Amino acid sequence: MSLKTPLEMLYHWEETSPDSLYLRQPVDGRVDGYTWGQVAQQARKVAAYLISLDLPEGSHIAILSKNCAQWFITDLAIMLAGHISVPIYSTAGVKTVSYVLEHAKCPVIFVGKLDKTEEQMSAIGQDVLSLAFPYPNIPANKQWDEVLDVEPFTGKPIPSLDSIMTIIYTSGSTGNPKGVVHNYRSVSWSAFNCLDSLTITKDDRILSYLPLAHITERVLVEMSSFYSGMGISFIESLDTFSRDIVNTKPTLFISVPRLWTRFQMGVLATLPQKKLNFLLSIPFIGGLISKKIRTKLGLDKVRLCASGSAPISDATIHWFTKIGVNISEGWGMTENCAYGTCCVPFRLDKVGSIGKAYKGVDIRIAEDGEIQVKGPCNMKEYYLEPEKTAEVFTEDGYLRTGDKGTIDSEGYIKITGRLKEIFKTAKGKYVAPAPIEAKLMANSSIEQVCVTGAQLKQPIALIVLSEDASKQAEQDIEQNLLQTLEQVNSTLESHSKLDRLVIMQDEWTVDNGLLTPTLKVKRHTLEEQYDEFINGDLDGKIARQ
Repeated sequence: MSLKTPLEMLYHWEETSPDSLYLRQPVDGRVDGYTWGQVAQQARKVAAYLISLDLPEGSHIAILSKNCAQWFITDLAIMLAGHISVPIYSTAGVKTVSYVLEHAKCPVIFVGKLDKTEEQMSAIGQDVLSLAFPYPNIPANKQWDEVLDVEPFTGKPIPSLDSIMTIIYTSGSTGNPKGVVHNYRSVSWSAFNCLDSLTITKDDRILSYLPLAHITERVLVEMSSFYSGMGISFIESLDTFSRDIVNTKPTLFISVPRLWTRFQMGVLATLPQKKLNFLLSIPFIGGLISKKIRTKLGLDKVRLCASGSAPISDATIHWFTKIGVNISEGWGMTENCAYGTCCVPFRLDKVGSIGKAYKGVDIRIAEDGEIQVKGPCNMKEYYLEPEKTAEVFTEDGYLRTGDKGTIDSEGYIKITGRLKEIFKTAKGKYVAPAPIEAKLMANSSIEQVCVTGAQLKQPIALIVLSEDASKQAEQDIEQNLLQTLEQVNSTLESHSKLDRLVIMQDEWTVDNGLLTPTLKVKRHTLEEQYDEFINGDLDGKIARQ
């Protein structure tokens, strides 16, 4: 079968299933449904409006919005009109929005649901036409109803697989974000092939809530829905997340470690661990309790759960297996369409690994331990940065991922750290922070962690307590952490043993610049901001900021 583009799949559903419900969008407590026919009709109207602007073919059109039905519709419209989409994280600050619009030279931007609408829109220059999704208080040049007030575009263009489809800017954990250029071939190939790898069918349901500006949600959720025909639901807001997931009853659920931990903390807040252990140990009762927890979480119909973006602790995965939720880790990058490895089907004996290479992907470990990947999923280039493009590819076409790892006899891969994150202590010994951080995260009282200490004799760990742990008595939590410190240190080589754990006052967020939009810790920013503190005088094995 020849590889089809997302537009060809739209034409397929438009013709064969125009009345089938595709998208579910909660608005003010009600749910607006969109059939394939309605999605195609609106996409064709938005495309007609874009064509009326008479922009040069292949112009860069930005999308700045939280996930919603209009995001999908606009993405398809940009393709129909022969242009290139440039998604921007809905949490992006003024500096990032301004940088992306300027770097990608976008003449048009679609703006949707945001938390800081006026502030973020202040980054949009007068020369950029702003078009609003149908949500309140978006001061754009044109509103959604005005954009749709045209006759629909009736053509059925089929883009060349080698033409550029999208430029996805990285989340910028170090410096300015880079524009990752993907053509139709890399995106289409990855989206189509993940159906088989993840066993996605038309009968599946998924909740789209992780940023669509990020490659994982874009390819494994949005794009895979074009190829499978599965139903997509969105959330109305973070406040309605629990309601929306329960209403969706997803069969597939993808999350990030921090949210899995939040789920765990929510359960333990009403059912303490000792009581939970006791109930789960009782035959029949244990099964009922597990099902009740899954139902309350909205995961009672889920058949595949996944975690990515950052390492999840083995302890968290083991905890969820006890309530009947098996979390498969996956790994990928913006540069390879998030199509690297997956641990599907779930294997308890492989917890701690990121799984095996997807079908059609070749992965090797270089001499310095770096994981390198090759396949049709790889990007074309970094936009306007030929030197960085040359640096990231080997002479024989493998993508340098920057991750260090090992491969076992069955092809399962473990990440042992980031090449750039490995630091040398004052003793001249190298320390890889990621494996130590994963060990610390086994303690559910620790929500965020960063191991650092390039100028210290021994490394230290900065930690942010979970909401529940921060309410506990100081003496109790310090005793808890001291046990974890001793336990973790007993597994480390002498030069990697942690000198102390340091409890930080404030959590690290996207808003305060210490997390990327995909919730990765901005290690270098954190170290820079707390440099004097990290290298100052700290007392005790458990210190406080």
